[in-house]
Amino acid sequence: ATSFAERRRLFDLPRSSWADYDTSLISPGGGVYARTLKSIPISPQVVAALALPEGTTALMPQELVRAILLAPVDLLWNGGIGTYVKASSETHDDVGDRANNGLRVNGNELRCRVVGEGGNLGCTQKGRIEAALNGAVLNTDFIDNSAGVDTSDHEVNIKILLGDAVERGELDFEARNKQLAGMTDEVERLVLWDNYRQNQAITLMEHMAVKRLGTMGHFIRTLESEGKLDRQVESLPSDAEIEDRKSRNQGLTRPELSILLSYDKIQLFQQLLDSDVPEDPYLSHELQRYFPEPLRGIYAEHMQRHRLKREIIASAVTNSTINRMGATFMLRTAEDTGQGPAAIAKAFTAAREILDARELWANIEALDGKVAEATQLDAIVQIWRLLRHMTRWLLNRPGGTQDIAANVERYRPAVTELRQSLPDTLTSTGKADFSLSMEKWEGLDFPTDLAERLARAPVLRAALDMAEVAHESGQSIVHVASVFFNLAEALDLDWLRNEIEALPVSGRWHAQARGSLLDELNHQHRALAVNVLAWSEGRKDDDPVAAWLDRDDATMAYTRSILAEIMTQRADYPIASVAVRRLAQLAQAA
Repeated sequence: ATSFAERRRLFDLPRSSWADYDTSLISPGGGVYARTLKSIPISPQVVAALALPEGTTALMPQELVRAILLAPVDLLWNGGIGTYVKASSETHDDVGDRANNGLRVNGNELRCRVVGEGGNLGCTQKGRIEAALNGAVLNTDFIDNSAGVDTSDHEVNIKILLGDAVERGELDFEARNKQLAGMTDEVERLVLWDNYRQNQAITLMEHMAVKRLGTMGHFIRTLESEGKLDRQVESLPSDAEIEDRKSRNQGLTRPELSILLSYDKIQLFQQLLDSDVPEDPYLSHELQRYFPEPLRGIYAEHMQRHRLKREIIASAVTNSTINRMGATFMLRTAEDTGQGPAAIAKAFTAAREILDARELWANIEALDGKVAEATQLDAIVQIWRLLRHMTRWLLNRPGGTQDIAANVERYRPAVTELRQSLPDTLTSTGKADFSLSMEKWEGLDFPTDLAERLARAPVLRAALDMAEVAHESGQSIVHVASVFFNLAEALDLDWLRNEIEALPVSGRWHAQARGSLLDELNHQHRALAVNVLAWSEGRKDDDPVAAWLDRDDATMAYTRSILAEIMTQRADYPIASVAVRRLAQLAQAA
């Protein structure tokens, strides 16, 4: 605060320079020195602050700037012109900023915890990657500066919106200007949230970077084969480097993930713009959400006439999908389901609404600074897994529609009722697991309500199957869920599902094989539940699942013996395939 006031004084002082700074305001040991001096005196306080060698009493100006760049601080903030960090593998000529050759440092020499690039190209991309591999946390300059672009977009689009009202005589120019100025804080809030979520997306991708390194490599190769990305220009690792990182248990760094996130957004935006997504009535909500609150009611009709309406909706859907699901979600879902970007975006939007995921995210984000970041990320991953599964389910449903409103109307009431019935609907073992999960989240300082929602998340994996069976059978979602849960426990389906999810994935085909096994397991679980419900209709069994399993049936006995044998060992792809096939035969026989 003191230095800000003094810099304000210098700013208002005509023809001022740093020589006019009141040095009495600087902490002991500090000062203001011209960079033209042959040497600058170094005080003991500066030696300590910059972790210089003991006994250092003077440095040349360039040496001092280098020492400042290498200081052991929390944040190194670059807000000006010039490239100050390169990789040790790069020469100064590679950088192309001759004026700073004497100052520049290498990424693996930085001792700061975080680098922020308020200016453009404060670091080379290779320098960023080297710094990240050395433990620094940093994005890229275009990620750190994206709020400026976002603010400009909002400004232009709001002016177009209000311009329509001015042209129609509904608003005069003076009132328009007053309204623009009055929305400054609201636009700031919208822009900062956009950027918060974009950074959160990179953090989520980083959190899963080691496990999903094969998928990232496949994404890079796909973009490269389509001529959309030059791996060398973007300093992305070669296939050999990716294999090397895999052997060292290292994933892609934040600067590399920033590149992938951006390429995916650019690609998806254009794909959605070329589709019918901007015309979807449900997604008109995204148009309203883009604009500040004061405009949403009174200017709703003007928004529908906005000449960039399609672009705004396509951009909003792109951001809401990729910021929540990461850069490889669209490609992997397309390969797993055979569906295009528009269908995937619609299915994801429906899944998000069915689950009320926005409320969940908001509650988790409200804990910033109150719980550990890694804990928040674990919570977000729970929602990510559930949304990924629900999106795939909606896309794979035979004869299903991609009408967002229809899917939300069909499934949200049943899923909400099911969610509220938990843990009462679970088996005794399921209730015990639920209690343990809830205790874990509460022990990590999550509020009770949120801990309960997060404990429910893994249990809701089959929620859409349950809702569909309830619709088809006319039976209550609670009764249908009880049959699903009891079947899963009796046949150890949750154990099998966990074993399949733990199968190693070393490439695209392993990923697809694992995904197919999970889809088939879910399909057979549902088929078996339908059989139990049909068989038990009109009967008076206290436990219809137990009665159905205890029938004198050779196929049943053989299947259960096979599953019992499989449980004595770790499942691999052949074993998992046999188990799922036996369940299919049991369902067909029944």
